[in-house]
Amino acid sequence: QVQLVESGGGLVQPGGSLRLSCAASGSISRFHVMGWYRQAPGKQRVLVANIVSSGTTNYADSVKGRFTISRDNVKNTVYLQMNNLNPEDTAVYYCQAQYYTMNYWGSGTLVTVSS
Repeated sequence: QVQLVESGGGLVQPGGSLRLSCAASGSISRFHVMGWYRQAPGKQRVLVANIVSSGTTNYADSVKGRFTISRDNVKNTVYLQMNNLNPEDTAVYYCQAQYYTMNYWGSGTLVTVSS
């Protein structure tokens, strides 16, 4: 059974930074894609960024230039570095891992951007 555990969320002021971590049970090198999604109150869950096993990354337009996704296959962890945060980034952030047609999800970590 795959377990994904997110951490690093919290309250931050506009313009601030946070780094989210997603620790997986077992090796993450088996996952073709790992990513971060977010769900704001009253909205659907949307893709923030993902990273393919080859290292190719994809970002939502709203976070390009501000967020960076990376993966550490030794620590079995995926990171999301978030800079220059604004209130519109407030959401629960979920880690996702794809293994063939199977998608696995963490339980989420809350990020609140507010002064």
